[in-house]
Amino acid sequence: MNYSTDKNFAIQQDTNDQLKNYHEKFFIPVNKDKKEQIYFCGNSLGLQPKTVRSYVEQELKDWELMGIEGVTQARNPWLPYHEFLTKQTAHLVGAKESEVVNMNTLSVNLHLMMVSFYRPTKERSKIFIEGTAFPSDQYAVKSQLRFHGYDENSLIEIFPKQGETYIKTEDILEVIEREGDKIALVMFAGVNYYTGQFFDMKKITEAGHKKGCLVGFDLAHAAGNIDVQLHDWDVDFAVWCNYKYVNGGPGAIAGCFVHERHHSDKNIPRFEGWWGNDKQTRFLMKPDFVPIPTVESWQLSNPPILQLASLKASLDIFEEAGIKNLRAKSKKLTSYLEYLLKENKLTDKLEILTPSAAEQRGCQLSLRFFGNGKEVFNKLIASDVICDWREPDVIRIAPTPLYNKFEEVWEFVEIIKGVIE
Repeated sequence: MNYSTDKNFAIQQDTNDQLKNYHEKFFIPVNKDKKEQIYFCGNSLGLQPKTVRSYVEQELKDWELMGIEGVTQARNPWLPYHEFLTKQTAHLVGAKESEVVNMNTLSVNLHLMMVSFYRPTKERSKIFIEGTAFPSDQYAVKSQLRFHGYDENSLIEIFPKQGETYIKTEDILEVIEREGDKIALVMFAGVNYYTGQFFDMKKITEAGHKKGCLVGFDLAHAAGNIDVQLHDWDVDFAVWCNYKYVNGGPGAIAGCFVHERHHSDKNIPRFEGWWGNDKQTRFLMKPDFVPIPTVESWQLSNPPILQLASLKASLDIFEEAGIKNLRAKSKKLTSYLEYLLKENKLTDKLEILTPSAAEQRGCQLSLRFFGNGKEVFNKLIASDVICDWREPDVIRIAPTPLYNKFEEVWEFVEIIKGVIE
C-alpha cells in the first residue's frame, strides 16, 4: 500500500474504512474540554463497549427479581451462561468450540495448564521460554519448577542477540533442535508484551512436537489482536486475559484452550473442581469426579456472571466485525504509523524495537527514545495521548483497529514531532 504524509490521506482512509463505525461502539476517554483523547493503550486495557452496561444490568435485574431462580430462569440462565460465549471465543482464537472456555484469570489458568502439561522426568525436565517474557509468566514458570523439585538451571531462556531488538524465529528453532530432548515444555507468548513481536506459533509448535515437547502459549497480547489458529497449528494449550484487546473490562475473566486430542487422555493429571464435572450428574453430589469430555473439564468453580456479561458484549462486536477484517486493518494502521515515523525523520530520535514485517507484529510499535523517553511519555500524556511506559525505556503505542482511526495516527505523529522539538 502506498502511504502519504498528507493528512488528507488519513482522512480518506477513514472514510473508506469498512470498520469505521465500530469507533462509535466504544466509550472513548475525553479530556477536561470533553474532546476525545487519542487512546493507544488497548494493549493494556481495552475500552468499554457502549453495550456493556445493558448486558450487565440485565443480570443485575434478574438477580434483583429472581434471586437463586436466576440460575435457570434468568433471561440468560446463569447455569449455562459461559456456554453463550463459546462459539465466539472459538472464532476469536481459531479453535473448535470444545477446545475453549472462559474461566478464572490468566495466571491461574497458566498454573492449571502446567499442572497438566508440565510433567518433568529425569531425562526431560526443562522449560523453554523467552527471556523477555512478561514477569507473571516468569513467576509462574519458576514456581512450577521449584514445586517439582527443580531449580532455575532447568529454565532455558532466549534473548535477542547482541545488537538486535527482538528474537529471530530461526534462533528459537535452533534452541529447540539443540535442547529439545531435555525440554518438557515450550512456553512462549503469542506476542511479546515489550517489543510487540508476534512469534511464529505454528513453526515453534511444529519444532517442539518434532522433539517430543509439549507446547503452550500465553496469548495475553495476541487474543483479539492476531488472527491465531490454535487448532490448526496443533498447539497443546493456550491461555489469555480478556481485558486487553478483547475489551472484557478491568480484571476480566480469562480464556483457556486445550487441544481436543488431550480431552480424553486419562493419563493427564489435572486439578479437579465441581464445574468440570459431568453436567448431567453434577448436582447429584457424588464424590467421584466424572470429567466433561471437553476443555470444560479443567473448570474449577462456577464462573462470575457479571464478568461474563461484560465480556459477551465485546465478543458480540468481534463476531460482527470479524478477526480477519480487524487484522487486515491493523496491519495498515501500524504500517502507516511506522511510515510516518520514518518519513518525518523521527527514527533519528527513536528506535523502533518491533519487527518491521507486518506478519511479525500485532498492532503495537514499541518506541525507545534516546535518553529522554520518560520525559517524552509525560508530555504525550499531557497532550491527551493515552499510551503506556515500560521500564526501562520504552513507550508502547497500540493503534487498535476496533476503535482507532488513521487520522489519530497522523495526529499522534504530529504531536511527537512537537514534543521532540
